Amino acid sequence: MPERRRGAALEKALLDAAWEELTANGYARFTMDAVVQRAGTSPPVLYRRWSDRDELVRATIAHVLERARVDVPDTGSLREDILTLMRTINATRVQLVTVMNVHLAGYYQETGTVPSDLFATERENTADVIFDRAVGRGEIEPDHLSERIKSLPFDLLRHEILVTFAPVPDPVLEEIVDTVFLPLVR
Repeated sequence: MPERRRGAALEKALLDAAWEELTANGYARFTMDAVVQRAGTSPPVLYRRWSDRDELVRATIAHVLERARVDVPDTGSLREDILTLMRTINATRVQLVTVMNVHLAGYYQETGTVPSDLFATERENTADVIFDRAVGRGEIEPDHLSERIKSLPFDLLRHEILVTFAPVPDPVLEEIVDTVFLPLVR
């Protein structure tokens, strides 16, 4: 008889099962019952934690983002910090970006949210640290940093991933940073 899961171990198992369900079947076929089946538990166990599908999806995305958290690079250069972060995202998050944008399209329509609503806090914290350091080093002027410009390299990376469903070649990452992004902030 398998050991009974409790507390954090049970919650992790439920959220892992929810993520597996989302990646396997997309949001359109994502149900609380499917997660219960995949987790090998009972409906009350799941519903005690999340009352509906929307709450469970949000908790699942937060869980996956926390698990996939990346360290803020500190290379001493804005160019290298941005490239290092983009390379890390490129190497570790192609599936996450794809699922967040493609498999959850129905979720965004149903709830009126967009992918950036779920990624925003994490991106802002990481990018803000990088940009604050670059301003402190005198590499860029803070008045050149609108929210759109700060998100630009990551938006272009996401676009490339969604066009190919594959990691982006390094020369493309360098082109995004060197030809598009850096001229805007210098």
